[in-house]
Parts: sequence; structure tokens; C-alpha cells
Amino acid sequence: MSCPFLVFGAPLIEEAEIAEVVDSLRSGWLGTGPKVVRFEKLFCEYIGAQNAIAVSSCTAALHLCLIAAGIGPGSEVITTAMTFVATANAIVHAGAVPILTDCDRSTGLMDPERVEAAITPRTRAIIPVHLYGRPCAMDALMDIARRHELIVIEDAAHAIEASYRGRKIGTIGHMTAFSFYVTKNMTTGEGGMVTTASSALAESTRQHALHGLSHDAWARFTDAGYRHYTAAVAGFKYNMTDLQAALGIHQLGKIERRLRRRNEIWQRYDEAFAGLPVVLPPPPEPETIHARHLYTLCIDPARGKLNRDTFMGQLYRLNIGVGVHFIGVHLQPYYAHRFGYRPEDLPNATWISERTVSLPLSARLTDEDVENVIRGVSHTLG
Repeated sequence: MSCPFLVFGAPLIEEAEIAEVVDSLRSGWLGTGPKVVRFEKLFCEYIGAQNAIAVSSCTAALHLCLIAAGIGPGSEVITTAMTFVATANAIVHAGAVPILTDCDRSTGLMDPERVEAAITPRTRAIIPVHLYGRPCAMDALMDIARRHELIVIEDAAHAIEASYRGRKIGTIGHMTAFSFYVTKNMTTGEGGMVTTASSALAESTRQHALHGLSHDAWARFTDAGYRHYTAAVAGFKYNMTDLQAALGIHQLGKIERRLRRRNEIWQRYDEAFAGLPVVLPPPPEPETIHARHLYTLCIDPARGKLNRDTFMGQLYRLNIGVGVHFIGVHLQPYYAHRFGYRPEDLPNATWISERTVSLPLSARLTDEDVENVIRGVSHTLG
């Protein structure tokens, strides 16, 4: 193929975002300031959340949620093996033990029955992961949490636009962590957000996000006069900057329009790949909105002539960038060695890990880009 290399997950940045960043540069206020406050307010309105705290990454958001919820040494936190390592890393950094459960082979999502079977007297929280933008079975998980008095912290890194039975993701669990990394459906370059209905959890999260200080820098320098800060807890350097929020303000305003474009691309892929020897993503569950973050194929050697890695190599030679989401946490050396996980312990997650590949899916893709992806996949698998 003669097309230029198609970068996987390249963001769509338009003039409004650029102008807002330039305005921040000219204002002289580059750190946490008025644009972060504005972005938090807009995000609350979009999600329907009572509180939103902008932070430096989704990993920071997850860590802060655990700290604010009092999760630490001696605690166990149940999550899924089919996620990025950041989910489990945040649990480890909080001093707790990650308990990895197997997933549904079709969707990759957390299985509520396996979650309940994994609960012990040390379990304090559940972290469901809305993988690829597909909402987890939140009613079942919240019921489990209520019966066992557990905290639910949603990992919504892929799921800003998602909803479950009429409720936006970010308003169901006790706390939710979002990502604005460069490849996400909306981006601030790096960045994240915590949402919660609890004022106490929000206050603790905000304080821990900036060194444990009583007031951030913006709040200290107001026309009411300078206020001295105090450090009530040993916090972290997890705050978002105005330069990041400047991007987010306009990215958020375009998110539904861009979701419609990703839906169009998703439908085109489904139609084009229906006859190929691959496993396509299943349709969204009833009464849900899928955020359409990642379009994944499972390349099963039992159904075709190639394994996943050979398939990826051939697409790269055709100038098509692809990704793997994910190699299960239980297969990563740190977690296998420290916690003793083996591939056969979580067979569904292992099966997906060996076969999954993500194709380009972005509002930035042109119709020609989409057709180039389709031709490349069809040529490689046909």
C-alpha cells in the first residue's frame, strides 16, 4: 500500500484547542488555575456528577480514589486481569493486594460471579474496568458491594461517553477514574479526572492530589488576599495544569460528535470483516451506550492461517499502526512473580491476551484511512 503510515490512536486537535492553549501561555498562569476549575465544572455537567477533581493521569486518579477510600496495607482489592497494568499498579502503590479475576471471553469484561467468589474478609474494594468503552454489569457489581460493604471504584479510562441502563458511567460507583491520555476519545495530552457523589471523598481526593495542602495555588492568590497553606496529610503531586485543561475544555465539547464518527467507522469495520476468519467485537449489551474507544479483533490461529503477532507485523508493513489491549496483568512478570499467577489460572484473559489486536479508531480518520485499514486487514487475512 502506498499510503503514509497511519499512526494508531493519533488525536484530533483543532484550532479551538490550540487557541485556548495559546491564551493560557499568554495569561502567565500555566499551572493549576481558572481553566482547571472551568474544566471540572464542564465535566461535572457532562457526566452528571456532583464532584469532579482534575488530576495528572488516570493512574493518579485510581491511586487517589484508593487513598481517599482508606484502602491500604492489609486490604485486598478485586479487579480484572484483562486491563492495563496501571489498574493493578495503583492498588500496589496504595499498599493493598490486587486480586485478579478472570473475564468473560466474549466481551473481556469483569465477571460478577467470579468477583463474588474472590471476596475474603480482607476485601475492601472492587475496581471494575469498562474495557474498550463497554460498560460492566454495574447493577450486579453494586449489589455485591452493598451486601459485602465494599467500595466500588470504576476504571473508566475507556468510557467517558458510556452509560449503563440510563446512568452515565461516573455516577454509579462510589468513585470513578477517567483518562485523557493522548490516545483516548478526548485528550489533554496527559490527564485524568475523579468523579464522586461524596463530598468527603471529593475533599480528601483534592487534598491528596496536591501535596496534602489546604488550598491549591490558584485559591491562595485571590483578590481576597493571600492565604497561608497548611499540609494536613502527606499528599502527592497529581494536579492538572491549565495548559492541559485548555485542551480538555474544547475536547469535551466535541465528544458526542466524535462518538458519532467512531460509531460510523465501527459499523463499517463490522460489515467489512464479517466474512473473515476472526472474532469480531460483540454488539453492545441492551440498555447501554458503548463509548467505542477500541475496536478489537481476535486473531485465532484455529480459524485462519496467521497468529496475532504475524498479523500485526504484516499490517505494519502495509503502513497501518495497530495496538494490543491488553496482555493480561497476570501474564506480566512482576505480577506473575510476586503473586504467583500462572496463565492457566485465568484462562479467558490468557486466551484474549494471545489473540487480541486493536485497529485504528479515531474521529481523525478519513474515509480513505478507514478503507486503507479494511483493505490491509482483508488482504492479510483473505
